[in-house]
Amino acid sequence: MKRFILPQAPGPDGRVRLSGVDYHYLVRVRRLAPGETFPARLPGGGETLIRVLSVEGAALTGVCGPEAPGPGSPLPPIILFQALPKANKMDLIVRQAAEGGLTELVPFSSEYSIPRPDGEGPGNRLRRWEKIIREARQQSGSPIATAIRPPLSLEGLLAYWEELRGRKQKTLGLLFHQTPLEQASLHGYLDKEPEMVVLVIGPEGGFSPGEVSRFLGAGFLPLTIGDTVLRTETAALYGAAAIRIILLERTSWLPNIPLPCGNESSF
Repeated sequence: MKRFILPQAPGPDGRVRLSGVDYHYLVRVRRLAPGETFPARLPGGGETLIRVLSVEGAALTGVCGPEAPGPGSPLPPIILFQALPKANKMDLIVRQAAEGGLTELVPFSSEYSIPRPDGEGPGNRLRRWEKIIREARQQSGSPIATAIRPPLSLEGLLAYWEELRGRKQKTLGLLFHQTPLEQASLHGYLDKEPEMVVLVIGPEGGFSPGEVSRFLGAGFLPLTIGDTVLRTETAALYGAAAIRIILLERTSWLPNIPLPCGNESSF
């Protein structure tokens, strides 16, 4: 369900001032006028009702009602470590991550990552990704405020991985790799009831043997799904969707344990 997402938190008095594309959408498209109200989601995931106070000077001014908590997620946080791909493929990955309700997206430079040729500054790139996330959440209605970090080096990424492991005792790291190295199935990994899942996807050329060794040495578990080689943008969506579906349907796919003789249920 589509839901307008405030670009920033309201001020201390609960007021918001919306201009630019937000003004166009609310006033020109939705035809909102002073005195009318519309539901909105706060940047942190909570919900509120905004009453329009004025529409003038190409800006809409409104006041937020009491914040209501957004719907809680039944899943543990799911974080995507994505090696930077070529050209604008990262934009698609960012959009899909937000639509899919991932908690966080962490780009990083891999040995086979190809630098962007357009010379775009990191600050502009991050602002564009944040804009894509907001648009994707508004379109999909995702209540999860997907976060994105500036790109890291591999060393910075592994340091952040250790920080995440310190936050949650049962943090599961999964390395999607084209070579069958797995020790268990995806169901088997997720059956351990992780408190956080971190998924690592490589660039177009995959990971080098040295990078694979470093990830495995840091505690990531290898995993290969299927017998086809996926594009990096497809692998990110494919892997995240598989994890979400398995976790969402966990109670339905757990094996039925037969009852001891004489204790059969009388349904």
